[in-house]
Amino acid sequence: MKVLQAKTAGFCLGVSLALKKLDKTLAEGKNVPGRLITLGPIIHNPLVMQAYQEQGVLCLNTATQVQPGDRVVIRAHGIPKEVEEELQASGATIIDATCPKVKKAQLAIAKEAAKNRTLLLYGEEDHPEVQGLVSYAGHNAHVFGSLTELERLPLAQGKRYFLAAQTTQDEEAFTEIAAWVKKQCGGNPPVLHTICNATRERQQEVLALANQVDFMVVVGGLNSGNTRRLAEVAKAQGAATVHVEQVADMPPDVLHGASVVGLTAGASTPDAHIAAMRQWLEQQ
Repeated sequence: MKVLQAKTAGFCLGVSLALKKLDKTLAEGKNVPGRLITLGPIIHNPLVMQAYQEQGVLCLNTATQVQPGDRVVIRAHGIPKEVEEELQASGATIIDATCPKVKKAQLAIAKEAAKNRTLLLYGEEDHPEVQGLVSYAGHNAHVFGSLTELERLPLAQGKRYFLAAQTTQDEEAFTEIAAWVKKQCGGNPPVLHTICNATRERQQEVLALANQVDFMVVVGGLNSGNTRRLAEVAKAQGAATVHVEQVADMPPDVLHGASVVGLTAGASTPDAHIAAMRQWLEQQ
């Protein structure tokens, strides 16, 4: 079977930096007392997290579980402002592995919120990155997942708004949303372009690939927002698509009748997982 692979498939800069920080801390701390912790999954890839767990890295869900003497690595998605303050007061050593693009978005949101504007945030309300971004707006925010949801929000006339997006959201949809906000909200609301370049490049490649293949395979964590969106982009182009974490998850006979397959992966998918999938596909 012929496989066309997206050039940008795999780790983005933010994920690479986060894992390098965790790896460095892990290597330096073999004889250091205290636990090595990530507050939530450092990236959204269960297979990667399982590998770190086997090396003794704990994944905790709340800052209240952190103890003095722990080493805590802040996840690539960032954390809410108040949680970071709680960590700082815990007596633990903090290693900030927040993606630089997420940190930039947090600070840009804080700057606009300080001007007494209300945040309109395009993103997944329950996603950890979104929860962190909202905290930098002083929780004075509306979160929505689509233009339809935005249109239903009870936006007040005369209130000052600004628009931003989760860094891994759909660029094309955000452009449409920005046009609506500019038209419907008075006061020339600022639009913060917080979707990262890596997300845009991956989505553009999928748009091109989906029209050249019989089937699209997207590899990465099922809990990864940016990976799910790659699958959504492919499906929106009419391409038969499957999103799996590894070769073992491929449904039987799913590629029946396909001769050319497109392969891409989310920003938290290791090269080894992509290579294994490519090798398997080429043998079909």
